[in-house]
Amino acid sequence: MVILDGKKISNQIKDEIATEVAQMKERGEKVPHLAAVLVGNDGASLTYVGSKVRSCKRIGFESTLKHLPEETTEAELLQLVKDLNDDPEIDGYIVQLPLPKHIDEQKVLMAVHPDKDVDGFHPTNFGKMALDMETFISATPYGIMELLRRYDVETEGKHAVVIGRSHIVGRPISILMSQKGKAANATVTLCHSRTKNIKELTLQADIVISALGVPHFLKADMVKPGAVIIDVGITRVEDKSAEKGYYITGDVDYENVRKKASFITPVPGGVGPMTIAMLLKNTLLARERHMAKAL
Repeated sequence: MVILDGKKISNQIKDEIATEVAQMKERGEKVPHLAAVLVGNDGASLTYVGSKVRSCKRIGFESTLKHLPEETTEAELLQLVKDLNDDPEIDGYIVQLPLPKHIDEQKVLMAVHPDKDVDGFHPTNFGKMALDMETFISATPYGIMELLRRYDVETEGKHAVVIGRSHIVGRPISILMSQKGKAANATVTLCHSRTKNIKELTLQADIVISALGVPHFLKADMVKPGAVIIDVGITRVEDKSAEKGYYITGDVDYENVRKKASFITPVPGGVGPMTIAMLLKNTLLARERHMAKAL
């Protein structure tokens, strides 16, 4: 059994980007600039955005954090989005989800200019991804694909079962894995809350990607020996005996499933670090595009 170490691979990717950024600085060129918008004080969002800011500093990116109060109106947030769209210094930016309930997330994400949408959420970028055109690929699916590539996991002709149909992970990864290319060419089955025979399908799967958000959903009796297991789920489970009052776990019953798996991602330390690394890679691409347009 091989652990797909997202922390190790993400550090490799950051080192590669840092080398590129150092060369830009030597040539006196503009370095990539990533901005993040955070509304409110959601604990998980604060942690995630903080990690992005630290990653930018480490690799030499410029970074800007726009932290707005919980009571920020939708109109105020949309104005900030417009300002970021118009700011030539910002190559790409993300609006951290979830947003407060009084703000329409879809409206805000649609307002982000596709050329700065390094999260890859805008319909323009999703559509290009589905058509196999160069674009910003949603960072989590992009990270999964990169992990599979760098560990040389065989996917061609394999049966991949994806659990979860979100626009952020489930749907895009099902499309990416069915396309031509390395870490792709798989036959994909997409499962969701209305799928009646999930266990039957996962037992047939050579690769299982779970993006459900239900702790320990995937049990050992649901996977066949030698399966590749990608756990996208990350949930805080209350535990008063733990120092922080909770522990982090994924969708997979890791301790039991890993005994049957050929490859498996841990939680934390698997897909999560890859998401941030690929967001940085998208920002690098955004900067290249902006430089090309300026010529």
